[in-house]
Amino acid sequence: MSGPGRFIAQTVLASFDDYCQHFAELTQNASRRFGARDWQGLQEDAAQRLELYNVAVDAAVDCLASRLDSGMEDHAAWERARGVYRNAIVDHPSIEIGKTFFSSVTRRVLKTEGTDPAVEFTDDASAFPHGEPELLDVEDTLLEDTLLSLLRLFDLGATWQNLERDVRLGAREIERRFALHGQHEPVRRLEAFPSPFFRGRAAYIVGAATSGGLTLPLAIAIHHTTRGLIVGAVLVEPDDISVLFSYTRSSFLVATARPDELVNYLQRLMPHRKPAELYTTVGYNKHGKTERYRDLRRHMAESGERFEYARGVRGMVMIVFTLPGYDAVFKVIRDRFPYPKQTTRRQVMAKYRLVFRHDRAGRLIDAHEFEHMRFLRTQFAEGLLEELLREAARSVTLDGDTVILHHVYVERKVVPLDIYLRESNPIKATAAMIDYGRAIKNLALSDIFPGDMLLKNFGVTRSGRVVFYDYDELSKVTYCNFREMPETQDPADEMSADPWFGVGEHDVFPEEFRNFLGVRGELRAVLEQHHSDLFGVRFWQRVQDRIRSGEVIEIFPYERSRRLGAGVRRGARAS
Repeated sequence: MSGPGRFIAQTVLASFDDYCQHFAELTQNASRRFGARDWQGLQEDAAQRLELYNVAVDAAVDCLASRLDSGMEDHAAWERARGVYRNAIVDHPSIEIGKTFFSSVTRRVLKTEGTDPAVEFTDDASAFPHGEPELLDVEDTLLEDTLLSLLRLFDLGATWQNLERDVRLGAREIERRFALHGQHEPVRRLEAFPSPFFRGRAAYIVGAATSGGLTLPLAIAIHHTTRGLIVGAVLVEPDDISVLFSYTRSSFLVATARPDELVNYLQRLMPHRKPAELYTTVGYNKHGKTERYRDLRRHMAESGERFEYARGVRGMVMIVFTLPGYDAVFKVIRDRFPYPKQTTRRQVMAKYRLVFRHDRAGRLIDAHEFEHMRFLRTQFAEGLLEELLREAARSVTLDGDTVILHHVYVERKVVPLDIYLRESNPIKATAAMIDYGRAIKNLALSDIFPGDMLLKNFGVTRSGRVVFYDYDELSKVTYCNFREMPETQDPADEMSADPWFGVGEHDVFPEEFRNFLGVRGELRAVLEQHHSDLFGVRFWQRVQDRIRSGEVIEIFPYERSRRLGAGVRRGARAS
């Protein structure tokens, strides 16, 4: 068959193959960057990889526009192109990503609202078989020998500082964790995905350990210090692995010929993690978005639930809603923001793009940006729908009995911190307050200033970690001018409702945080005890100095208690 249908299919496939090639090059480059301790370069590669998808879609659209002209929007041609493309990609190693890519180009050209199965790939990934990757599998009489053999299979471009010591400590940690699970038989077998997982300033060997009838997920964190490679931690607890692959962290760079097999394996290690999150966490954000949409539609069809307001204080910038039994919230930008908000819609969207590109340090929730989603009117609580149509008319319209969300962010659901503190016992509340301060510091070290640090803008995850999710006043720490409050001898100045001294656009007064956080009583004392440095300019200015000097500050995705006795470089921070 010749004609525009075949040309469309061939053009889209060529752009997709180009995307896959560049994606693989940047991913494979991570090993060299790690070996050379080129942290800035590794960070830049990760950011560049995020842009590849849209660049490739733009290239496909531009090529089609230059050749097809007015026939570019011929729906029948796209229907034929879908069939040709499907046959061409059936044996492609990235078939699932490729189907999403075709749909992205289709939606860009035809300006589709909702979905159009005639020209898109809307079928579930489960309709296609997912294979298992070839794993590294090592077994020996002694766990230390097994672990040593496994580590030697990986070439990380540098020598070890003291591999025998790390192996001894790592083996001891694995055996201790199995004992805590009631398994006291020797651990002899280890398996691992054949490519390291790179992120930040660390490499991770990811796999599983088996003793008797018990198998636990395994992640070995390797750091490249100025004196050589060290094992920073051996993570065996499922919760620790889950935090490592959290939706609050930037994606890994991990080389694989078949992304579906990698995700299939990761889901076996973490059954509670959905494909949407796992595809995103290994760099396939757009396909993660496709999987999120499929998951949402399945949930709505099976549950019959209606959208309702999410828990928490109503936002001045966003209208936030959810489904009672679903794990995500939906955020729509209001048309107008009441005083004292001084931002714009364009600026809010820019903040979300910043978060998408930035190192999220385990403290910023990943968001998928959707356009033109269609739902039945009956799937919304009446009061919610009325507010959406009244207050967010630029983003939400009604077409008969169909509600169209022209622009919406979808994020994982967490418990707002202010609610969590009210509903938790004193021990959990204290831990959350300590982690709240730690979250602000982790964000600062990654060059993020939350702006509005009220408790209602933070949330608590299933694992008890405090994260930030309100981005409309977020900025870079290095953009801020942290100042001490000027002193005055005039009592009238102190009583004035308005500042009696000049305040610049980027001026921030840390000592004022105490007055605006809304923390009282024992929890305020906890915050003062553990994080009083947040209320002075010295902490913030020192962080600025480190970032401006070019330092990429390491924030570990595991607790201090998980570190091996070998330790890690001083000056880094646990998340």
